[in-house]
Amino acid sequence: MKYIIHLTLLATISCAGVASENLQNLQLENVFDLEYANQLEMTHDAKTVYFVRNRMDIKSDRKVSNIWSVDSNSKQLQPLTSGVHMDYSPVLSPDEARLAFISTRDGSSQIYVKWLKTGAVAKISNLTKSPGSLHWAPDGKKLVFSQFVSSKVSSPVNLPGKPEGADWAKPAMFIDDVYYRADGGGYTKPGFNHFFTIDANGGNAQQLTSGDFNHGGSISFADDGKSLYFSANRHNEYKLKPTNSEVYKLNLTNLEITQITDRVGPDNQPLVSPNGRYLAYTGYDDKRTNYENTQLYIRDLKSGDTSSLTADFDRSVGEIKWADNSKGVYFSYASEGQTVLAYQPRNGKRKIVTENIGSVSFGRPYSGGDFDISDDGEVAITLADTQRPSDVAIIKRGKTQRLTKLNDDALGNKKLAKVEEIWLKSNHDSLPIQGWIAYPPGFDSSKKYPLILEIHGGPVANYGPHFSAEVQLFAAKGSVVLYMNPRGSNSYGKEFAQTIHHNYPSNDFDDLMTGVDALIAKGFIDESKLFVTGGSGGGVLTAWIVGHTDRFAAAVVAKPVINWISFVLTADFYPFFADYWFPGKPWDHIEHYMKRSPISYVGNVKTPTMLLTGEADYRTPISETEQFYQALKLQGVDTAMVRIPDASHGITKRPSNLMTKVAYIQWWFDKHSK
Repeated sequence: MKYIIHLTLLATISCAGVASENLQNLQLENVFDLEYANQLEMTHDAKTVYFVRNRMDIKSDRKVSNIWSVDSNSKQLQPLTSGVHMDYSPVLSPDEARLAFISTRDGSSQIYVKWLKTGAVAKISNLTKSPGSLHWAPDGKKLVFSQFVSSKVSSPVNLPGKPEGADWAKPAMFIDDVYYRADGGGYTKPGFNHFFTIDANGGNAQQLTSGDFNHGGSISFADDGKSLYFSANRHNEYKLKPTNSEVYKLNLTNLEITQITDRVGPDNQPLVSPNGRYLAYTGYDDKRTNYENTQLYIRDLKSGDTSSLTADFDRSVGEIKWADNSKGVYFSYASEGQTVLAYQPRNGKRKIVTENIGSVSFGRPYSGGDFDISDDGEVAITLADTQRPSDVAIIKRGKTQRLTKLNDDALGNKKLAKVEEIWLKSNHDSLPIQGWIAYPPGFDSSKKYPLILEIHGGPVANYGPHFSAEVQLFAAKGSVVLYMNPRGSNSYGKEFAQTIHHNYPSNDFDDLMTGVDALIAKGFIDESKLFVTGGSGGGVLTAWIVGHTDRFAAAVVAKPVINWISFVLTADFYPFFADYWFPGKPWDHIEHYMKRSPISYVGNVKTPTMLLTGEADYRTPISETEQFYQALKLQGVDTAMVRIPDASHGITKRPSNLMTKVAYIQWWFDKHSK
């Protein structure tokens, strides 16, 4: 990690040197022009990479996706599917002659298979619920997937006396489940996810798992194909202990399930080595903290010996894939805002393969990305940066080659914000803090600019040097945009993330103000035009900021938590929040909850503050927004509330909602520019 202040700024960043007079600033409607690649699937010989090509359809106001391939030598692109719908989850058959995928082309999510030599496509399922976790059996004759299975329930009350043809009120909704609504899914129906198998040539699906437990996620077959491994939480107390999953083995002959791991904590991503000898999986010992590093474990399936290969590694292991020779495992991880790919031998020192896996995030600059590995160790990755959303690239003999240029047509004629990395020492305790500055097109350091501080959610998450439509749109309107990873962010190790354990918000406020002060000191920020915004965890911090300083001309608090007590008692995943974010239940720790709640400091707020939340948000319910709005009205603070109809916590899932969010934030800031 870099421990020195790094605020080197080019004296002048001018578009004249890199752009012609014909270049234009990015506009809201350009959101519909953007594309990005994800869900990579590479052939064993690395000659072809299949991927999902995502774009925004302006007529349906939805993301649509199709499956394409790209030749790793000629870079020739070829569509495998087409149409205004969603094609996703491409999976090559073991012999690579067929590609299975999921599609919504007939109005519901179904499983399809494409024969790659002939081009023939067939729908092989007729499911009543959406499939997921699609995998081929080793012999290529069957596919395994997960699907929701409804449970039969009956109302405890049935009203008597209703005459035939009478128009009575809708019956009451009876709820007695711990999890009764989910963000993005609404009120849940009783039932559980189970694994199924279906013939690769089509037919009726057969259920493999049973019981009142949820099954899903990645699976891996034993080398003989007679059993498979999966992860699930099949403990009796799973509803109130949601993270305590184990790895299980399912015998495909008699459907018996054997528990493989046994500890308190999550065990996920079981993956059998190509030689069938070892089982890799990820997890950690649950210590009821806000964050623990996920480790990579290897279990010898003959002896049962299990060990962590990353016990000395101060980062969280992400996606894992075995090397073809079974001698080691590739895994991704986030470090300092970037996604890195490493190779970890079963015995020996790990090495970095690439630090350039590109984010597949679209609206805000979160880290992440996809990769796949060929038999010879060649690597396909998503490649992106601050100027472009993710493309497909391949790493051959240590050299990275971009295979696609999906957005050159959409962004090649645009003046985009240049983004620069900074490192600072927090005013609170000199803790090193990383951030990024986006300069508006045509930036001139001799002039004064508005500053927008944009704060990430989570709170245990991270921003990085990635494309962000929202940041670019703010910069296009003439503002310098600052985004940072204050303490509590991940990708900087366990200690850094745990500084906010039972302590959020707190000195993350000081980290953010350090960044604002550093930019002001450079001389190109108009101090009368300081603005702040953030969503989810960033909304919490924005509300906290206006309760602790009046230096900002205006603020927009998006999908926030205002009152931790009401949040824990209304959010969808409340058993987790109560047990991991706080020292105990709200009624036992009222003082602690309220000390960290922005509502406790509403009496200090003088900053004009707008709130913006989706009306169908069940993660940070809109009741949190309503509390702060009404409190600010009672205080006489200039405030407004923007409610996004039908939007869940992921407000920008529909492109027009991304436009709405940015436009309202920009309007509020313009209104309060002095």
